[in-house]
Amino acid sequence: MIYNAIIAKSLNIQERQVANTLKLLSEGSTIPFISRYRKEMTGELNEVQIQEIQEQFEKYTELEKRKDSILKSIEEQGKLTPELKKRILESWNINEIEDIYLPFKPKRRTRAEIAKEKGLEPLAKIIMRQIGNDAEDAALPFVKGDIADAKEAIKGAQDIIAEWVNENEVARDRVRKNFSYEAEIISKVVKSKENEAEKYRDYFDIHEPLKRCSSHRLLAMRRGETEGFLRVSITPDDEHSLERLYPLFVKGNNDLSRVVSEAVNDSYKRLIKPSIETEFAASSKEKADDEAIRVFAENLRQLLLSPPLGQKRVLAIDPGYRTGCKVVCLDAQGNLLHNETIYPHPPQNERTMAMKKIAKMVEAYNIEAISIGNGTAGRETENFIQSIQFDRKVQVFVVSESGASIYSASPIAREEFPNYDVTVRGAVSIGRRLMDPLAELVKIDPKSIGVGQYQHDVDQNKLKKALDQTVINSVNLVGVNLNTASKHLLTYISGLGPQLAQNIVDYRAENGAFISRKQLKSVPRLGEKAFEQCAGFLRIQDAENPLDNTAVHPESYNIVELMAKDLKTSVSELISNKELKKQINLEKYKTDKIGLPTLHDIMEELDKPGRDHRETIKVFEFDPTIHTIDDLKIGLKLPGIVTNVTNFGAFVDVGIKENGLVHISELADKYVSNPSDVVSLHQHVEVRVIGVDRERKRVQLSMKEG
Repeated sequence: MIYNAIIAKSLNIQERQVANTLKLLSEGSTIPFISRYRKEMTGELNEVQIQEIQEQFEKYTELEKRKDSILKSIEEQGKLTPELKKRILESWNINEIEDIYLPFKPKRRTRAEIAKEKGLEPLAKIIMRQIGNDAEDAALPFVKGDIADAKEAIKGAQDIIAEWVNENEVARDRVRKNFSYEAEIISKVVKSKENEAEKYRDYFDIHEPLKRCSSHRLLAMRRGETEGFLRVSITPDDEHSLERLYPLFVKGNNDLSRVVSEAVNDSYKRLIKPSIETEFAASSKEKADDEAIRVFAENLRQLLLSPPLGQKRVLAIDPGYRTGCKVVCLDAQGNLLHNETIYPHPPQNERTMAMKKIAKMVEAYNIEAISIGNGTAGRETENFIQSIQFDRKVQVFVVSESGASIYSASPIAREEFPNYDVTVRGAVSIGRRLMDPLAELVKIDPKSIGVGQYQHDVDQNKLKKALDQTVINSVNLVGVNLNTASKHLLTYISGLGPQLAQNIVDYRAENGAFISRKQLKSVPRLGEKAFEQCAGFLRIQDAENPLDNTAVHPESYNIVELMAKDLKTSVSELISNKELKKQINLEKYKTDKIGLPTLHDIMEELDKPGRDHRETIKVFEFDPTIHTIDDLKIGLKLPGIVTNVTNFGAFVDVGIKENGLVHISELADKYVSNPSDVVSLHQHVEVRVIGVDRERKRVQLSMKEG
């Protein structure tokens, strides 16, 4: 395909990799499947690279459609020459294509069109030649009809010249280059709105180079503009732009040259500059969107892959003051066993009764861990729980409850718990998030989880696509238990979707637990292609075939069976015996389709069958002396949890209502270009307080040694 080479060059990969990836995508293969099971075809491209290939392919496909539309428009005007057609077909730069099309683009009735209707185009051509000394002399023959005098004729001719200048490709390219070198973004507060615009105070008077403006600053300015508090513009040095334009059109130093010079000036200010500014406003916004979406997606990935507690019996608490703390007890599979409300905090202060109830529930339901939401009264509830003496060892965790209220009021929650209100559902979600964050968070719209910035300001289609793909990649990276996974979790498995996920759940309910991956082929509407795409990501514990609990794809079972046969042993023995695996020479098992990348993956799976890619969960405790912003002092060192990572730093919870900011310059003693290289979501860190603004409720923190 013609743009395979362009995509390959932009991503710095081979054209063969692009062609094979696009072929697999066109055949219905998913990104997780391709990256995991078709490494030989793609040259071991990862999910991000495959997604970039897909996005660029879609972009160039749209560009192809635009070119077809432009060619059709010019042809209908009878102006399409072979040379023009060749230029359009060979260009893959949208700005260049639109510049070529501009002279042929149907226009509304412009000043130039009106001047042409008055017969002034010949005068414009005379003036453009700049031969002669007096513009009014040249204009006199055109003073007739609607044209009152020579000045009016000259003015009309200048309107035509201004349009010619605007439609000149070289002129537009020179201004575009000047924008790219010199453009500044300027933000000013709208007069009379200073008080209302207080939250945008940092952007009341900004002049900074556009190419150095960070995505979060640009998005903040654009939001302020949208809300009517800021005026934002993008402009280069106008004199420099005009200095680049004049030599193209001004050929002398006479009166006619002066008229042309004035027309060029008018064209730049009235036509070219606003047009190129719109281009740069759109491209800079798109770039800022992409960066914000990248950060959001990475945070979401880290959140989804947070360490799980696993299948333990959990007591979960959704904290509150006046309305009490909602308490639920869950079994090891996350099923609701019991729920009630306690009132250990003001105004009721039924602390002793609440302690007895919690202790009794822990004993009665064999609770192994307690999960507490980190919202209102979270710290107080944690301290309350820590003060209770249990009859066993009980681990206490504080979990993020962002989005729990969204889930509790959702159709999914109503379907799961039709007989319970939103408060009980919210508490269940807090408990399940501890047991398996991934399985629980897939039920919530990623935008509601609270790990991004400016999510309402970026391109919503792009955001949804990126976040959905992040969820899909994360679910398939971990894999799911075919016999316990919910419909919502199965939906994200490669090759399934809502209908097949429901069919699997229905089949499981009717026929009992799956005992082999082969059984998937008996699920209604789950054909060969869907089986190929999903099978490797679905695990069956205690299956007849031990490979069914690994990420080894069924299409490769014969290879493992051959390995076992050559070693005169069983597959089960091969998996459990490290010494046997050391005897395997992978070169012996290479085929036309299976190479060393897949063979290495198979050996990794045989070493750790059914392994979870996620880390082990750790208990965290805040400093017990810190409860509000008033407890903070400069220089104080505190334990904290990273709650959000942005491209300008990280926000850290140190146990007070306000999260503190560790600016990118304070993340490490070395230079940091990307905060994600240093910190990750939910990471436990030690921070030092370096600034407290109690009036604005802002806390500045540092992770530097000091």
